Amino acid sequence: MKYLIIGNSAAGIGAVEGIRQIDKNGEIIMITNEPYHTYSRPLISYYLSGKVTEEKMKYRSDDFYKKHNCNILKNTTVVEIDAKTKQVVLNDGKKISYDKLLAATGSSAFIPPFEGLDSVKSKHTFTSFDDVKCLDKELDSLENKRVLIIGAGLIGLKCAEGILGRGQIRPSRKPHIASLSSLAVSSYSGDPPCTAQFPKRSITVLDISPAILSSILDKDGAKKVQNHLENKRIEFKLSSNIIKFETNTAVLESGEKIDFDILILAVGVRPNTSLLKGIAEIDKGIIVNEKSETSASDIYAAGDCTQTIDISDGQNKIMALLPNAYMQGECAGINMAGGEKVFDKAIPMNAISFCGMHMITAGNYNGDIYEEQTEETYKRLYYSENKLNGYILIGNVDKAGIYTNLIREQTPLDSIDFELICKKPGLMAFSREHRESVL
Repeated sequence: MKYLIIGNSAAGIGAVEGIRQIDKNGEIIMITNEPYHTYSRPLISYYLSGKVTEEKMKYRSDDFYKKHNCNILKNTTVVEIDAKTKQVVLNDGKKISYDKLLAATGSSAFIPPFEGLDSVKSKHTFTSFDDVKCLDKELDSLENKRVLIIGAGLIGLKCAEGILGRGQIRPSRKPHIASLSSLAVSSYSGDPPCTAQFPKRSITVLDISPAILSSILDKDGAKKVQNHLENKRIEFKLSSNIIKFETNTAVLESGEKIDFDILILAVGVRPNTSLLKGIAEIDKGIIVNEKSETSASDIYAAGDCTQTIDISDGQNKIMALLPNAYMQGECAGINMAGGEKVFDKAIPMNAISFCGMHMITAGNYNGDIYEEQTEETYKRLYYSENKLNGYILIGNVDKAGIYTNLIREQTPLDSIDFELICKKPGLMAFSREHRESVL
C-alpha cells in the first residue's frame, strides 16, 4: 500500500502515526511546501517573544520521519490531483502515484482587498514560521516603531503579545522553558506576565467588531481580557473599519487616520481546498464523514481544511484547532490503512493565555448560565436540555478537562451532581461506578 499525505502539520503527523498503528510496512510519502521539520504553529508567538527556540517548536522529535519510515519531500508543492489515475502532479512537473491520499493542506491567512494595501511598505501575516521569522527580523531593526494589527482575534492578540514580550528576553533569546509536549497548544503554565519594555513602540489593534476575541468569548469575558491587555499598553480601536491605506497610514471610515511603521494582517484564515475542487464535495471547507473520508474514492481529508460536525450544537463547521486536527488525522490514517476508527466528538475549544492571563473555552454559549466572577477570575457554564453546551474559564482554569469531557460525551446532567461540579469540578460529582471506571 502506498500512502500520500499532503501537509506536514498536526493532521499529517496524526495520519502517519495512525497508519503505523495498522500498517508497519506500507510506503508513506509526505509532501510539504515548507522547508521545516514539523512544528507547532500555535508557538510562533512564543518564538517571536523569545520564549522558545526553533528547536523547541518542533512538534515531533528529529527522528520522527525515520522512525515511522516516512519519506518527506520539503519545499515541494502539489499543483494537481488526478483522482482517476491516482496521481498527483508536483510543481516541478513530476508525478507521484498513490493508493490512499490524505489532504491535510491546512489554511492560509486571509488578506482583505483593502484599497491602497499595495502601497504599504511593511506588511505581514502571522500564521506560519516564515511569517514570524520575517516579522522578527524587521522588529529587530525597528525597535521603537509603531505596529498596527488588523484583527482582534486569536492571531492578532497572540502577535501583539509576542511583540510585547520581546523586551523580557532579548537580545540573548534564551528559551523561557525547557520543553513542550508533542501536542503543544498555545498556552503553558510557565507564561510570565508581559511588561511593556519598550514604551516608544506602540501597538494598536483594530477590529470591525465591538469586542475582542468575538469568536470565542462572550461580551463580559471579552471586556475582562481587553482591560487586562490595555493595562499592558496595547491600544484597541474597536467598531472601526478601514476604508483605505495611504502608504503607512490607515484611513478609517470615521475619518480618523492611524500612522504606523509595521502592519500585521490578522483578520482570519481560509481553508486550503483548491486541490480537491471538482473532485470532492466542498462547502467552506472540505466535507468529510466521521471516518475522515471525502466524497472521492480513496481520498481523505483532515485538519483546518475540513468541515466537521460540532457535537456541542450539531452544526457542520470549520474548527481550525490543533487537537482536533491531530485526532482527525489519526482517524484518517487508521482508516486509510484498513483499520476502523471514527472521529465524531469534535468541539470548538481554545486553551490560551495573554500576558499571564490564562483562559480555556469550549462548546457553544447557548442555554441557562451558571456564573462566578471575581476581580481575577471569570467562569460561565452554559447548559440546556440536560447537557452542558459550553464554558468560559478565565484566570482559574483548573480541571477544565472535566467540563470538556461532559460536552464531548454529552453526559446527562441528572446523572451527576451538577451543582457540585459547577462550584468544584471533580470526580466526587460523579457516581461511584463512574469514579471507579475512570480511576
